[in-house]
Amino acid sequence: MSQTYAAVVAGVSLGGLDALATLLPGLPKSFPLPLALVLHIPPGEKGRIAQYLDKISLIKVKEADEKEMMRPGVAYTAPANYHLLIEPDHSLSLSVDERVNFSRPSIDVLFCSAAQAFGDRLIGVLLTGANNDGALGMACLHRYGGLTIVEDPSTAHCPEMPLAALKAIKPDYIQPIEAIPSLLCQLAEKGACP
Repeated sequence: MSQTYAAVVAGVSLGGLDALATLLPGLPKSFPLPLALVLHIPPGEKGRIAQYLDKISLIKVKEADEKEMMRPGVAYTAPANYHLLIEPDHSLSLSVDERVNFSRPSIDVLFCSAAQAFGDRLIGVLLTGANNDGALGMACLHRYGGLTIVEDPSTAHCPEMPLAALKAIKPDYIQPIEAIPSLLCQLAEKGACP
């Protein structure tokens, strides 16, 4: 593959914990890219989701810290009630700015900041959800040349979010959740995944 990718961003809402429990454990320990994730969670959630996903995954899963530099093979989740952004130097940033699409964290905020930081070296993945958060972010990613993957609405727990993305862009891939880990491995650096 001629294209070299530098990071993955993913967004999920309703049904998202099950989707992430399929996606993340499907990635090998040798997965070479950092991942930044937004899951719509209630304001009082205190890191238990990241702890749960870390226990069932081969890659490291943790809540993002302010100004933390992204590392290969680590998945960073947005803390409850904070937007997660990626800065131009590829560090992570947390914000309590206004809600976007009634959400904080917002998928659109993560995707648009990541698209500006990584350009055509970014992979965006939009999964199950009950609103249209992520559609604008996928359009932003597409505009900056990133690669877009949308969960097949017919297999999503809640199809509204993937359908909204499909109205906004023509993605590079439409896949059931079970197929996305192997696709990410194919897109990652050659030889990095079994």
